[in-house]
Amino acid sequence: MTMILIGLGAGGCSFSRNDSGGPFAKADESDLTGSITRSAKDAAPTETDLAFARNAASDVLSKGDKDSSQHWENPETGARGSVTPIAQSYAAEDGRKCRDFLASYVNGNTESWLQGAGCQSSHGRWEIHTLKPWRS
Repeated sequence: MTMILIGLGAGGCSFSRNDSGGPFAKADESDLTGSITRSAKDAAPTETDLAFARNAASDVLSKGDKDSSQHWENPETGARGSVTPIAQSYAAEDGRKCRDFLASYVNGNTESWLQGAGCQSSHGRWEIHTLKPWRS
């Protein structure tokens, strides 16, 4: 009876040896398990994600508040974030009133920042003319 219990207890354990790389072989980049996900830091926002972010940027810049942020979300992709002005407005070379902002981008495990700038048109609407990945 003791031998049966030992056999059943050890039956769930197994060892395998892969001699091609030795006992301390390193996994290469393509070896993934279900518990590890590949970093998506290179994943870029889609054009529709950027359209939602631009719209939120235009809205928050038109408010003109000093400490305001505007949330945005793309229901198609699940991407979301917020846009926050980071500086006071300034006059562009053509005389238009402009302002810089940062936008967060979150989609699944991907998190990044976008930087942008918008200027006020002659009709009063803020137009976003720059929106690109943030470089520190």
